[in-house]
Amino acid sequence: MTARSTATAPSATYGAVLGSRYVARLLGGTLIGRLPNGMVPVSLVLWISAGGGSLAFAGLLAALYGLASGLSQPLKGRLMDKYGQTRVSVPAVLLNSSCLVALPWIGAAGQSAAVTAVVGFAGVITPPLEAGLRALWPAVLPDAGRRRVVQALDTGSQGLLYIVGPLLASWLATAHNPDIALWATAALGLAGSAIVLSAGPSRYWRPAADGPSGTGRLMSAGLVLLFTALAGTGFALGAMNVWAADMAATHQMATLSGVLPAAFSTSSFLGGLVYARRTWPGTTTTQLITTSTLFLLGWLPLLADPGPRAAVALAGIPGLFLTLIITNGFHVVDALAPASRTTEAYAWLILSVGTGQAAGTALAGALSDSPQILAVLPAAGAATALTVLIVARPKLGPGRRLGRHRRPRRSRQHTPLPHDAFPAPAHGPGH
Repeated sequence: MTARSTATAPSATYGAVLGSRYVARLLGGTLIGRLPNGMVPVSLVLWISAGGGSLAFAGLLAALYGLASGLSQPLKGRLMDKYGQTRVSVPAVLLNSSCLVALPWIGAAGQSAAVTAVVGFAGVITPPLEAGLRALWPAVLPDAGRRRVVQALDTGSQGLLYIVGPLLASWLATAHNPDIALWATAALGLAGSAIVLSAGPSRYWRPAADGPSGTGRLMSAGLVLLFTALAGTGFALGAMNVWAADMAATHQMATLSGVLPAAFSTSSFLGGLVYARRTWPGTTTTQLITTSTLFLLGWLPLLADPGPRAAVALAGIPGLFLTLIITNGFHVVDALAPASRTTEAYAWLILSVGTGQAAGTALAGALSDSPQILAVLPAAGAATALTVLIVARPKLGPGRRLGRHRRPRRSRQHTPLPHDAFPAPAHGPGH
């Protein structure tokens, strides 16, 4: 029995997962397609500044793009659940890229109303690649062990977008000009989206049916509380960015404003790699609360007002647990949301984190004259998230042990893909 199980169980190593058909293509394409999320704000600021506009107007445009993109995610997720990924994301990415390309032709000077309208529209129609990718994994990787690995890789790599994206936009704008940065941003969005949307799993994906007893109703008390808790997690991230800028000003080290968030994001990626390598005890709900507790404890050493070097090292401690929180949050959503509306539910989770992050940035900015309070805000956000999760635990359900997927294999999402959805020989073990 043991020999047979060993022979038939698919390997869940990183090499095996990334070598599985379509995995590297979908993951890599989504990361490329989402680079504009990190590039557009920087590109807009540099473009407006180079054209003689004010930093206040540039900041307003950057905030408008992010806000419009975030608030429109659930609607785009709902449309994707109804019409499929291709019919929603293809026109979205074409229009989004067209808007970015059009900005240099409009001009940064003297056309503030037109520029504002185009930037806002571009934000609204950003393609929902992240939520769409999450919806694809059960069909691409039916094995739960491999799916757990790729989901951790997926979540952990998101933070790298906000390191690579701003750096790339800054380099293009300074080495060439801000127009080139905007055009390159549009091109990367098109290229990444094309890689994902032309793949068979994306072209043929349809949501699973709810079943005879399913109501299709999305928002339950458990999901509302979960999204509220994750907004607290996002609040900690937003407050951290302002705290990092304050640390840079206090110690007269401008690089700290970028190094501290980079240390956090890098640690988050590494934490995801460690987490995905083994199966951990407890249900997803238990793991979500445990990792949220560790996330809170990770912020506490920063309250001691450490020096620059110590702060960089300490910023990595809470970062270790961010990927774990978001990954388990997605698993809880998967267990609570109706099968026909999973993409929309994933989009609500993404929006909740982003909204909390914006709130954390805004409040920390308003309190920037009080350095001691700034150091407390990330921990306050983490504490709020943990408190809500503890209160919500009975409504999050008993949970499931990682590695088990709640949807029946005969659902539309898993089996009726046309044969050409997965053409060509398998690339990895077990296929």
